[in-house]
Amino acid sequence: MSLEVPYGRFERTLYRLAFANVDLQVAFDGLERRLFRDALGPVPPARPVFVAALPRAGTTLLLDVLAELPEFASPTYRHMPFVLCPLLWPSLSRRFHKRARRAERAHGDGIEIGFDSPEAFEDVVWMAFWQDRYRADRIAPWQGSDRNGAFETYLGGYMAKVVAAKGPPASRYVSKNNANVARLALLHDLFADGTVVVPVRQPWAQAASLERQHRHFLRLHQKDGFARDYMSWLGHFEFGAAHRPIDVAGWLDRTAAKPDATAYWLEYWAATYEAVLAAPADRLVLIDYDRLCAEPAAHLEALAGALGTADPARLVAQADRFRAARPSPVPDVDPVLVERIGTVYRQLQARCLAPSLHESAAPTRLRRS
Repeated sequence: MSLEVPYGRFERTLYRLAFANVDLQVAFDGLERRLFRDALGPVPPARPVFVAALPRAGTTLLLDVLAELPEFASPTYRHMPFVLCPLLWPSLSRRFHKRARRAERAHGDGIEIGFDSPEAFEDVVWMAFWQDRYRADRIAPWQGSDRNGAFETYLGGYMAKVVAAKGPPASRYVSKNNANVARLALLHDLFADGTVVVPVRQPWAQAASLERQHRHFLRLHQKDGFARDYMSWLGHFEFGAAHRPIDVAGWLDRTAAKPDATAYWLEYWAATYEAVLAAPADRLVLIDYDRLCAEPAAHLEALAGALGTADPARLVAQADRFRAARPSPVPDVDPVLVERIGTVYRQLQARCLAPSLHESAAPTRLRRS
């Protein structure tokens, strides 16, 4: 599965064909709904969950543990490359299905994926309907007032098809989409019974990881142009030669830093999580990822309660998948930026989901080592 060992010639050709014709994939929606109408449930599915954050905050693992619950369905690698046809394409390609072998993903971070693993494919829908937001050097954020009836109808139908593709007892949709941090107000308005889960990681560690991944993907994209195309087709503009940051509150035009500098990722972090703090608070669940990793059972139980899962014990049973994270020291950057980030981080921590035994715990303070 790793892009370091790329797909063969036939698969690459198929992927190029599929993503050169995304409008055709959209057009298949009516056919797909007619063919599978008996399997489709409510549109959109009730109580969806959206996992969103800047990358390297634990979003992949959170998606993975939630998608393990029978009630949740998420886009998976089985839907590739015709990701907008999650019922039709797997049905047509079933005879060619490969065994669900797992291998380390292209990030080189030890996380293994297989054909049945959930993944962040939802942004293909957003790109199909909001092409003007995906600019040459950035992604423009959304406001709650940004409405598109055709998009809203399609997204709700897509979510229902993903749930139907997994089959009973799945009844809820869950996705990981890092870019959804640019759409918190809009998601709040679109899904009155939906919840957005935002993991919050220690900013120095997250920024260092973002910078490392950017350098890693720069090397990968230089070596293999297909890897860059692959990420761009899926709307994964987080790193490498495909990098397009989300221009939250116009931060990009105010910085002189470049992606090869730690200050760039810290400024990106600050702008993004200031916007998180400003987003509608109801149905927005912040979770301290470092505390989750340190005491996973208690935090997973609290998360299960916040999401109203049918079987909290099944989520808690996955606690051994989390490992305590090592904090990173404060980098040598502008002290004003350090103070700004420290203030934002403490405010986030104060709003993070807390198990009952931690309710009185004070937020961790960021200090120079």
